[in-house]
Amino acid sequence: MTTLNTTGKVLYKKKMRVGRGIGSGKGKTSGRGVKGQKSRSGVAIKAFEGGQMPLYRRLPKRGFNAIKRYQAIIAIMNLEKIQTFITEKTINSGDVINMALLKKLKLINKNSQKLKILGTGEIKDKVNIEADLVSKSAVEKLEKAGGTIQLKK
Repeated sequence: MTTLNTTGKVLYKKKMRVGRGIGSGKGKTSGRGVKGQKSRSGVAIKAFEGGQMPLYRRLPKRGFNAIKRYQAIIAIMNLEKIQTFITEKTINSGDVINMALLKKLKLINKNSQKLKILGTGEIKDKVNIEADLVSKSAVEKLEKAGGTIQLKK
């Protein structure tokens, strides 16, 4: 049985009540056939293909996952983010923006080991940045604004 709204559209369809007599169309065995594993409750034969070699075993194994034990945690900072911090007066444009300053102001994660500057957005102020990594677009935009970037070795 379906429930309709005022415009005649179906709101929801009632769930089929299995095992409610022969007249319901899903009585006695409730559409599960007779006996066997699939007729019982709590059974899931997900990848079984009737004795045929399952798909996950037919396909070849490809590639591997290298163990990334000593991967450095890199903090990423966009130029637009730096500009918003300067306009909000969180960072002074005269200061050298580096890892220590950003960690002290809790703008990046304290566990970060490297700082990368990316060139998304615009920067208007003249700033001095000290970072481990930097994108080409960030260097161009910083130099255009009159700022400098110093890379750590």
